[in-house]
Formats: sequence, C-alpha cells, structure tokens
Amino acid sequence: MAEQLRWGILGAARVNDKLMPAIVEAENAKLVAIASRRPGAAAETLQKHAPNETDAEAMDDPQALLAREDIDAIYLPMANEEHAEWALKAIDHGKHVLIEKPMALKVADIDAIDAAARANDVTVMEGFMYRFHTQHDFVRDLIDSGKIGEVRTVKTAFAFPMKPARLYRINRDIANGGGAMWDIGPYAVHTARHWFDNEPVAATAMAKLNEHGADVSLSGIFDFGDGRYGHFEMSFEHARRSNYEIIGTKGGITCHAAWQPHDEQPLISYWTDAGEAETVSLPMANHFNREIEHFSDCILNNKAPFLSMADARGNCAAINAALQSVSEGRTIKIS
Repeated sequence: MAEQLRWGILGAARVNDKLMPAIVEAENAKLVAIASRRPGAAAETLQKHAPNETDAEAMDDPQALLAREDIDAIYLPMANEEHAEWALKAIDHGKHVLIEKPMALKVADIDAIDAAARANDVTVMEGFMYRFHTQHDFVRDLIDSGKIGEVRTVKTAFAFPMKPARLYRINRDIANGGGAMWDIGPYAVHTARHWFDNEPVAATAMAKLNEHGADVSLSGIFDFGDGRYGHFEMSFEHARRSNYEIIGTKGGITCHAAWQPHDEQPLISYWTDAGEAETVSLPMANHFNREIEHFSDCILNNKAPFLSMADARGNCAAINAALQSVSEGRTIKIS
C-alpha cells in the first residue's frame, strides 16, 4: 500500500489558498497536479500557494487531469452547480473525491454520486473542514458530561459584508447555485443539524433576494420535533459572524468562531443554571490540514470517512426545504 495519496485538484478556486498547502504539508498526501479551464489559472494558483512543489503540474484541461493514472484522489472546488457533474466524471475514472461543500444542489444528484462511488469502489466525502477542528470535540464532551442538560436549541450564524471581488457568488439565481445559502449556508445548516440526534422534520425560512434571484441574506428555523429547534442565518450584508450557540435544559455553550482560522485562538464559553460560567481557551488547530490527513488516511487504510454520504444527503435535503420555504412562503415538511 502506498504511503501517500496522490492528489489532483479540479479548479483554481480561492479556497486553494487553504487546501493546496494542506495537501503539500500532509505526510500522507502528495500534490500531483491542478487543472483549470481558464488558461494559466492553474499555473498561477500553483505558483502562489505551492511554489516549492516543482514536481506538481499545472494543466489547462480538467478532463485530461482525470485521465491521469498517477492521481488517486480529486479535490473538487469548482462552482457549486458543477460539483455533481465533475464528481461523477472523477468517479467514472476511478478517483476518490473530496467535494467542497455543497456536495450537490439536489438530493437526487447526491444519490447518483453515492451509487456511482459504490459501483466504482471509491470513497467520496463532502468537504466540511470545520468538523475536523478539535474545539468541536470539546463542545461534544461538554454536552456528554451533562452540564447543560438535553440540547433543545441550536443557533448558528455565518455572515460577512460582500466585497466586490466576491460578487460572483451572487451573480446567478438560487437554482443555479448562487446566493448565500449555497455559498456559506451549508456550514450554518450543517452545524444546526450536527448537535441533534435526528434530521429536521420541517423548515421555515425567509430571504432577501437580489436582481439575479440570489439570496443575499437568509434566516430560518428547522423543527427537530419535540420542541427542539435549529435557528440558522447567513448573510452577505451583515457584519462578520461565525458562531453557534447551544441551549440545553440546564445551561448553554457558545462557540465564538465556528469556522475558525487556524491562526486564531479558539474560545468556548459555557454556563449553567447552577451558577457555573467559564470561557476556555483551546489549542489552535488547522482544520484544513486535518481534513486532508483524514481523507488520505481513509483511502490508504480502507477506512470509512468521518462525514458520511447520508450526512451529505441530509444537509442537501435540509437546505432545499429551507429554500422551498423561501420560494413558497410556508413551512415545508422534510421527508
């Protein structure tokens, strides 16, 4: 068995500033090539984010990259609406695929990806890097300790003011992958779902749409049954927010920076009705590096990935229910 997973990257997206160094730095990974359809974009990205990787190749043909036999796994950070198409192409070439969130815009596409992965005996995972930060393990330990009692409400928020360089995120309608929900919303929705032991049964949401039909702000509630609710919001018009709050029957927990930069100190606060209150400073961790190391380890040692296809399907179903609620102005049941 090879000691390093050989990686190819499809797309010169901005997120490569985090993922490309993560592949380079992982002991169990090797960057082989990056491809982009924009002439010169792959070479520029490679030079910018991995200038010392002289063996890595920049290509202007993603399809040619998929045909290479010296690549085992693909990182796929193309536009949201292209994820399903190119994931299926990669799988058909026998490649394992780490797909940047969202895995796909439709549940049917995730089912197709899952079926193709099984048929070709490859592994696919949705790229929620934040779940690999150790601060969330600390939160889980707090909940499991019983300090805050049973989880009843989770509130998540992800927002930042839109800069001109990022207007491509809202230049097309929701159905074609545009807007805050498909861009940053998957994080807020994923986090809201994570702290409950079942999927939501209904969604209610509202949004502000721009002239392209993209949501620039969206907020809503998931009903998890028995009086348990997940509140979520995302916006390109708010001041920067990146946090979640968990309220239980005996107290609460706040993660102050849920999608934590690796060079910032993680802080978790908690309080209880019994009078306990503390803010804990935790070790820094690079969740991008840990994600790449994990996925590479799964392939090299035949392990199931931490984030399952069922989880990806559940997130997509929840997002689509929220967007349907926005469109129809009513609560949507989730089957």
